[in-house]
Amino acid sequence: MTVGTSLQKTFKVNPADTAQMIGSGNLHVLSTPIMIAWMENTAMTLIIDTLPKGYTSVGTSIQVNHLKASAVDDMVTSCATITAVDGRKVTFDIRCLNEEGKLIGEATHERFIVNSEHFMAKLTNK
Repeated sequence: MTVGTSLQKTFKVNPADTAQMIGSGNLHVLSTPIMIAWMENTAMTLIIDTLPKGYTSVGTSIQVNHLKASAVDDMVTSCATITAVDGRKVTFDIRCLNEEGKLIGEATHERFIVNSEHFMAKLTNK
């Protein structure tokens, strides 16, 4: 993982992605929780192939601003950039843009690198 490395992913706003459908609002516009999921997915995808076998990353923090509405059928591009690597913690700057290139959302996101088997074992050994 290298600071400055970026990845872009584009998503289409489907009816199931709207605030009204998932219950976070009453309008048929892209919901903030779905935008956040797309942001996290872009960050996870950016680093997954750099991790050793048996390791993954988990999201631990996100500070997000949802700035502009997006309608059903709009295309949204999420761009994640690694801004810091501190041991197992990776920090990202993430921006979502609409088809016109206007900023619709921005976030600072942290993920931790974990051994998948050990992480899941903690859940079953309560």
